[in-house]
Amino acid sequence: MSATTPPPRRVFIKSYGCQMNVYDAGRMADVLAPEGYAETDSMENADLVILNTCHIREKASEKVYSELGRIRALKRDKAAVGQTMQVAVAGCVAQAEGGEIMRREPIVDLVVGPQAYHRLPALLRQGRGAVDTDFPIEDKFGHLPMASREKARARGVSAFLTVQEGCDKFCTFCVVPYTRGAEVSRPVSRIIAEAEELAKAGIREITLLGQNVNAWHGSGENGAQWTLGQLMRRIAAIAGIDRIRYSTSHPADMDDALIAMHRDLKEAMPSLHLPVQSGSDRILKAMNRKHTAAQYRALIARVREARPDIALTSDFIIGFPGETDADFEATMQLVRDIGFASGYSFKYSERPGTPAAEKKNQVPEFVKTVRLAAIQALILEQQTAFNLAAVGQIVDVLFEKAGRNSGQIGGKSPHMQAVHVDGPASLIGHIARVKIIGVASNSLAGALLPVDYQTADSNTLIESVA
Repeated sequence: MSATTPPPRRVFIKSYGCQMNVYDAGRMADVLAPEGYAETDSMENADLVILNTCHIREKASEKVYSELGRIRALKRDKAAVGQTMQVAVAGCVAQAEGGEIMRREPIVDLVVGPQAYHRLPALLRQGRGAVDTDFPIEDKFGHLPMASREKARARGVSAFLTVQEGCDKFCTFCVVPYTRGAEVSRPVSRIIAEAEELAKAGIREITLLGQNVNAWHGSGENGAQWTLGQLMRRIAAIAGIDRIRYSTSHPADMDDALIAMHRDLKEAMPSLHLPVQSGSDRILKAMNRKHTAAQYRALIARVREARPDIALTSDFIIGFPGETDADFEATMQLVRDIGFASGYSFKYSERPGTPAAEKKNQVPEFVKTVRLAAIQALILEQQTAFNLAAVGQIVDVLFEKAGRNSGQIGGKSPHMQAVHVDGPASLIGHIARVKIIGVASNSLAGALLPVDYQTADSNTLIESVA
């Protein structure tokens, strides 16, 4: 570095919540790189701190303000020794709270919503007080630089790729339509270009992201509208991409073509996250979910007919306003009937500005606590049974990193289970065949099979694993 070249400024980005925020954090770093910012994993060393927030979980705003309180002390300490630090709040809390964040916390220099982070450099140049929470007419993806191949390589062998944002469903409990806006689908050409760059960086597995990802209907290479199933088939044709996943889907948008894709495309992993939220038709209607419990059961039957080994996961909201014991039992029965590999269950919490928050028949907190414990126990029982069923099976594992113990490496099964084996670090970034020999609390233990059992039929690594 010459004497006239200023040292790089450092940016620390802390992301909360969903996988899309993880993707957005990487793209913020890409936007800031031409401005002279390099990423750091230390907030204390940062010239710019960005809190990339999520508004889905309970008390999201309070968590952000608590973090800002800690940053306030850090910023004060840096100022005492002549150093500066800019602070930005981005993401969905920024979108929802807007200028209120600036009013309550003077250390914040700028606020930017999730649809405007491509404008970060300009906002930083404006100085303190910049707030951009508009839903711009232009598509932000068209203004973002191509994702950095070097950064993709540094992040490992699996990557997220956002293909769709926003939601038009307006579930009565959800803030997404208000914080992320209407559904927007990226065009095929942009998605494929990004996926090809990821493949060149050594990425072997891509997870396509969207608030309602199976509603994606981007403009295809021939000008026609493509569906998600078509897009996944096209990505599977990219050299080096061996695994494709997608999240999160809505039951109303799970079409025949997407189900057929699960049957036909070997690169499509046998896992599906399909939130149902409740097993009670009365509650589903109050939630504006646009499906019934019977329709959900029938949909799962069709998916399993196409892909019998698929691992199903779902979301459940417990204690939605007006939920009775009978409504909750209907949810429990749906879980018993279907059987899930795992699931995510949460107490209903009010989101300001959503229709459900205005309902008078809120469920008492102690009732929600009891019900949540019951459904979590049932889901854990099913998850344990699903993992135990893997013992003795031979699975293909994509190895991602070194394990906790010396000589150990870890990766993911096609069903998204964490698997650890004793094996060489040279396997990281490759797929190898493993026999599952045990189950831990949150992972599977495996043994690498001899080289003679590593076959090309499943894209496994063909070289010595001794």
